[in-house]
Amino acid sequence: MPEKDTPDTPDAADTPDAAETSLDPHYSGEGATARPWTEAVALLESAKLYWLSTVRPDGRPHVTPLIGVWSQGALHFCTGPSERKARNLAANPEVVLTTGANTLTEGFDVVVEGRAARVTDERRLIALAEAWEAKYGADWHFGVTDGMFSNGAGGRAEVFAVTPRTAFGFAKGDPYGQTRWLFA
Repeated sequence: MPEKDTPDTPDAADTPDAAETSLDPHYSGEGATARPWTEAVALLESAKLYWLSTVRPDGRPHVTPLIGVWSQGALHFCTGPSERKARNLAANPEVVLTTGANTLTEGFDVVVEGRAARVTDERRLIALAEAWEAKYGADWHFGVTDGMFSNGAGGRAEVFAVTPRTAFGFAKGDPYGQTRWLFA
């Protein structure tokens, strides 16, 4: 089962100099430079859609699109307790989250590796519910009940936070570049 994590203060991933930043010359064009973590955070904050990769208990991969909110140095997402991703996370909380543009020659993609941790703190969940609605509109209004998001139709969703352990940025175009950020 994923560990519970209820961050109430910003953590190292919010701090631009918290990451060890490097450019991979094998996957970068001439003249490419490592991108700052602040650029990745800006994309993680503004993206409307993310892709979550988990592993089923039998070892097969599972990838699904979802919405989320970047807050306090972590990307947050929610899922119903009986959904495939929740069942996968109960067996293995290691995940990969991606976002970016579906283009080849322009844009910037970010891949975040980390461990999904349940958020159950009521104050934190209320703040996240407000952030969800601010980002996605009234259709994504949540209440908070028993350490979970709830909606008016009786649906409930567990909320998870993924704090980056390692992240990659892929600059597309001229020059192409691959930046890696390592976090303590």
